[in-house]
Amino acid sequence: MNTPIILAIESSCDDTSAAVLRGNIVLSNIAASQKVHAEYGGVVPELASRAHQQNIVPVIHQAIKEAKIQQKDISAVGFTRGPGLLGSLLVGTSFAKSLSMSLGVPLIEVNHLQAHILAHFIDDANPTPPQFPFLCLTVSGGHTLIVLVKDYFDMQIVGRTIDDAAGEAFDKIGKIMGLEYPAGAVIDRLSAEGDSKAFSFSKPKVAGYDYSFSGLKTSFLYAIQKAEKENPNFIKENLNDLCASIQRTIIEILIDKLEQAASDLNIKEIAIAGGVSANSELRKSITHKAQKLGWKTYIPKFEYTTDNAAMIAMVAKLKYDRQEFADLSITASPRPATSQEI
Repeated sequence: MNTPIILAIESSCDDTSAAVLRGNIVLSNIAASQKVHAEYGGVVPELASRAHQQNIVPVIHQAIKEAKIQQKDISAVGFTRGPGLLGSLLVGTSFAKSLSMSLGVPLIEVNHLQAHILAHFIDDANPTPPQFPFLCLTVSGGHTLIVLVKDYFDMQIVGRTIDDAAGEAFDKIGKIMGLEYPAGAVIDRLSAEGDSKAFSFSKPKVAGYDYSFSGLKTSFLYAIQKAEKENPNFIKENLNDLCASIQRTIIEILIDKLEQAASDLNIKEIAIAGGVSANSELRKSITHKAQKLGWKTYIPKFEYTTDNAAMIAMVAKLKYDRQEFADLSITASPRPATSQEI
């Protein structure tokens, strides 16, 4: 049997992405980001869906061109069904259905959260992929989860945020300091020049392996407001130290719960995924924990951390092997799983 060639589309939020995989090997992974949201300090769903409509044809065209294949070579079309923004998902879903029908190839739906985790199985994502079972800390602007991964499609959420996601906390705290959106990467960059022990912020007390970041954001706001009453230039004069201190606090919260879950479940195989997995402090912290606790850790390449179609194609390939296809009546599903299963 010939190795399948999968074309995949990712449009869950504000990046339009298309990728081509042959087996587990990425032939192309193209993304068009949307700058329009920066002036609003967050993603505007209506603007996002319009931009997807503009970007999806040229992005797919470029992905096929860069992969050096023809449309007739495509074995199946994969797409992000959800979770995500409904308008954005509808653009990708509709286009994938149309393309699948026109090419006469199977259509494969993909769960966005599964894709972040299973990106570790892309050929060049890691020297070796994680061994089942493993724990995956999946952290992005919209999600913060600790997932017990027993098999490719047997995943259990053991911890999740009860309010804001960690990436959302970075963005909101960045906005308080007047940083551009998205703020996570900016905070990470400025932290390199700051003292992470300069300021102390209280950590939330949440039962089990769940997270909370809403209170941290509020306490940071109150601390800034109080300091600015005494010194109007407080943020400007302490920006690097503030960034380093809040970043350290957020990463410590993430790692502490992960360490607790790994200990209780007796698992040494630990992975991180999602946009925040690109954060340098998180990468450094999980590497340090690995040395201290004997973990074997899996840190994805930067191009597979943020939303990208290569991770969608990876899941689609695994489903193709199982002959798990969708029919043309399928619709977008914007809401995340409400149970503990992904």
